Amino acid sequence: MEKILPQQLFSKLIRAVVEFDLIQDGDKILVGLSGGKDSLFLTYALTVLREKIARNFSLYALTVDPQFDENFEHTSEKLKKFCDDLKIPHKYLKTDIAGTIAAQKNKKPCFTCAYFRRAAVNRVANEIGADKVAYAHHLDDAVETFFMSLLSSGQLTTFLPKTFLSRTNLTVIRPLIYLREFEIEKFVEEKNFEVVKSPCPIDGKTNRQTVKNLITDLNKIFPDLFQHLTAAMRKNSVGELWDEKKSRQDMKKIYYSYVKKNL
Repeated sequence: MEKILPQQLFSKLIRAVVEFDLIQDGDKILVGLSGGKDSLFLTYALTVLREKIARNFSLYALTVDPQFDENFEHTSEKLKKFCDDLKIPHKYLKTDIAGTIAAQKNKKPCFTCAYFRRAAVNRVANEIGADKVAYAHHLDDAVETFFMSLLSSGQLTTFLPKTFLSRTNLTVIRPLIYLREFEIEKFVEEKNFEVVKSPCPIDGKTNRQTVKNLITDLNKIFPDLFQHLTAAMRKNSVGELWDEKKSRQDMKKIYYSYVKKNL
């Protein structure tokens, strides 16, 4: 497979790698390869990057089968061929996430799925001696997470381009953090990558999809909304905000200073 990445996409990739210092000499990086357009692009892009930068690092790919679809194992053979063409070792792992979700009816399925997927990836990373795990989250994912956090919890937070996990001694990196989803989709279509349909039974019906649609709709009214949300994720973007909420004890002290002594 001839490996070429358009300059515009490569520039965004290298910007993330350089700005957040994502890759070092000797790194052993495990890529989470679900078969979706984003993870296919990440796997491909990292092989291009490996040839172009002055860093000697190795790549491995892992596909976690959550067992939502009994035919997924056969589908994963396409991913193995994809990795073989890129000369990247590929591992396929079954994890009964579907059964776990069914047994935990009161918990949110997306949280359970994400938790056990990450646990499986981290376990394999430790087994093969990897020091980093690469996920294919892009700029749209980060903005949606940021906005969703505000709507659902009242907090301004999102995932980071680079996160050290002290319990597993692994570093999670997200090299696609500056790429837009439409850029990735266009490239994958042009390269004719065989995208694997998500086996998730609620794919396209999640809160994340609702927020994605909401941002799209709001962007029609406020054309700069996406750019403003992107800017708001930076630590230096915070303007004037209220002080943090006072404790009941602190409020009590202040309250008594307002009460007339003869009351």
